[in-house]
Amino acid sequence: MRNEGFKAQNRVVHDFLKYLALRGGNFVNSLLFNFKTLAMSVNKVILVGNVGKDPEVRYLDKDVAVANFSLATSESYTAKNGEKVTTTEWHNIVIWRGLAKVVEQYVKKGDRLYIEGRIRTRSWEDKEGNKRYTTEIYGDNMEMLGGPRNQGGNNDNQHASPQNEKENRASEPDFEQNEEDDLPF
Repeated sequence: MRNEGFKAQNRVVHDFLKYLALRGGNFVNSLLFNFKTLAMSVNKVILVGNVGKDPEVRYLDKDVAVANFSLATSESYTAKNGEKVTTTEWHNIVIWRGLAKVVEQYVKKGDRLYIEGRIRTRSWEDKEGNKRYTTEIYGDNMEMLGGPRNQGGNNDNQHASPQNEKENRASEPDFEQNEEDDLPF
């Protein structure tokens, strides 16, 4: 009940500021913008890191795929004593549906990824009845970084032939053709 009153009060203030803004005045327009901004929240995560282990992919009802894997991000700095210090943060990544199928087919341990998504925290009870929490990154967008696997040096697919590599990249344009172009530069 109290929350309803708060929403109504915010609506009245918003409408009043809008009325004043229509009558002119940059200050009032600024107030209106800031009021809307304060009412908004953002849950956005961008990570660039390396896959810690091969993804685990499960299929739920109606062929809905979900992929889980860990992603390591590292930060390096020089301490006061001159020693280089590297800290690594591990993130639990969850990818759903079609993107999870892409993960299943192409992502392997050691791959460098760009992940864009949002933070989610969930809880459950363990076998002893203790409430446990985990924080995960629900990935909405993913980009594979680092080029083809057979050139990366850290993947199992290092012995792929160039012909097989071209077949695997059938949807990519072939920039290796030696055709003369008519560009003036």
